Amino acid sequence: MKVTVLNIALAASLAAGAAAQPHNHAHHHHKKNSPAEKREVETTYLPATVTQYKLGNEEVSAEEAKAGLEKGLYIVVGETTPTFTPPPKPVVTSSSSKEDAVFIQKITSSSSSAYPTTTSSAPAATSSSASTGGATGVDAEFPNGKLKCTEFPEKYGAVPLKNLGLGGWSGLQFTPGYRSGDLSISYIETGVKGMAQQAGFYSYACPEGYLKTQWPEAQGSTHESVGGLRCNEDGYLELSRPSVKTLCEPGIGGVSIKNDMQKNVAICRTDYPGVEAMVIPVDAQPGTTRELANIASADYYHWGGKATTLQYYVNQPGISVDDGCVWDCATDHDECGNWAPTILGVGKAADGNTYISLFPNKPTSDAKPRGMNINITGDVSIQCYFQDGAYAVGDAGCTTTIPSGGKAVIHFTDA
Repeated sequence: MKVTVLNIALAASLAAGAAAQPHNHAHHHHKKNSPAEKREVETTYLPATVTQYKLGNEEVSAEEAKAGLEKGLYIVVGETTPTFTPPPKPVVTSSSSKEDAVFIQKITSSSSSAYPTTTSSAPAATSSSASTGGATGVDAEFPNGKLKCTEFPEKYGAVPLKNLGLGGWSGLQFTPGYRSGDLSISYIETGVKGMAQQAGFYSYACPEGYLKTQWPEAQGSTHESVGGLRCNEDGYLELSRPSVKTLCEPGIGGVSIKNDMQKNVAICRTDYPGVEAMVIPVDAQPGTTRELANIASADYYHWGGKATTLQYYVNQPGISVDDGCVWDCATDHDECGNWAPTILGVGKAADGNTYISLFPNKPTSDAKPRGMNINITGDVSIQCYFQDGAYAVGDAGCTTTIPSGGKAVIHFTDA
């Protein structure tokens, strides 16, 4: 069960978890090195998620929580979904569980939106950046402590998100009390457009199919995720995970988007670890195929000791990435950005399968995808789609898997 925690103290967050409800999904087993070869079918149970809101230890109704979000009293500054590893073959009465969490922070009077939009265009993601300084994009080692915090590291593979108004950064987390070696971070302030540069963590986007490599070992003392390069007290950028010298690394692949619609689809990954707003864009223009970043969850960022997956918010057709890959979407507020109608979850679990989920953005949004069908095709274990106004399996959405070495295409067509 997905648990959302409300906290009205500035820059404070809480987390909680609860059990998931089982749904019957079938999985095909595949011969090693032959991902497309079908084998016997076994039945396992995968959890759908429901959401419970809490303020401290008190449960809050969904209506009250949603009203606070819609009025701009709160923003979500953290959301995690640890991966689900299938249990042994269960009996009908068995259930499985997982924990995930959403962190919400009160908006101060100095800003009406944590991630304001502008009219500038988001750049196309590339694997390298033109430079006369010797850098070679994603393959270049970052010069630790040499670049000022005002200099966005595009030469080292990071992709600037100019539409956010944050100097190209995907998120800013100011941590004035943090010092290297601290075990946790007790004070975190989410930076917004117009705020002065401060010491903290500066998160960034990477080219399509790539993920950032930098996050500190110390995380929020109340379970906030923290990610990005560290801007130190002297105003210079440092690697927060110095064992990895580059800023971006390729994902494990296997999942792509194909758009055969007449309009584009803005697909927006959460900036995680970090502020976790849905700002990392994949611009699926008509007639194109784009790669989705995928991770081996055991080898990537862990939250609270648990492996994590990636989440992509899918906007209504025709909304640009500039307008849709933000928290508060001005174009169609109730059906894009944080209120996008549907979400994709992607991650490879310890069993070797990549799990791909498609589910409604409940209870945050009441919207449903309009004018489009979404069908997950390829080396998939079961059918998973949104078609003719309904999800496969049930109203809570669906989950399918591809084996190691398999491929999945998330196919968008006009409804």
